[in-house]
Amino acid sequence: MLNNVLSESDLTELLGQSLIEVWQDLCKAIDEKYDMDRIWNTGGRNWKYEYKYRRGGKTLCSLFAREKCIGFMVIFGKDERTKFDSIRDTLPAAICRRYDEAAVYHDGKWVMFEPEDSSEFDQYMKLLAVKRKPNRDF
Repeated sequence: MLNNVLSESDLTELLGQSLIEVWQDLCKAIDEKYDMDRIWNTGGRNWKYEYKYRRGGKTLCSLFAREKCIGFMVIFGKDERTKFDSIRDTLPAAICRRYDEAAVYHDGKWVMFEPEDSSEFDQYMKLLAVKRKPNRDF
C-alpha cells in the first residue's frame, strides 16, 4: 500500500488531460453503484499505480495507471465465470474477445481493459454486477 495518496495533479500529469477525465468518469460510475473501500498501491511490474475497490476482504476491481494509459481489471473466479457465460450474449464482441483472451491463474481469470473513453462503461458495470450486486441505489 502507498504511504501517501496520489494527488489529482500527479495523476493528471501521469495520464494526461483526456485520460484523467476517463479515469474520473470510471471512478464516478463505480462509486454510483458501489460503496467500497478504495486503496492506492504500487502498480507492480507493468503499471505505476493501482487503485483498488475492495470490501469485506474481496476485490471488486482495480484501476491501474502508467504514463498515458489506464487499465481496468476484473478478476473472475470459477463461479463468476459461469455467471459471465450466462450474460455473454448481452455483451459486445470486443468485451467477450478480451475476456476470452485473458489469462487464467489459480485465483481466476484476469481480464484487463485499457479504456480510452467512456464508451464501454455500461458494459464494465455489467461485468462488476457479475462479481457483486450493486449496493447503492441512486
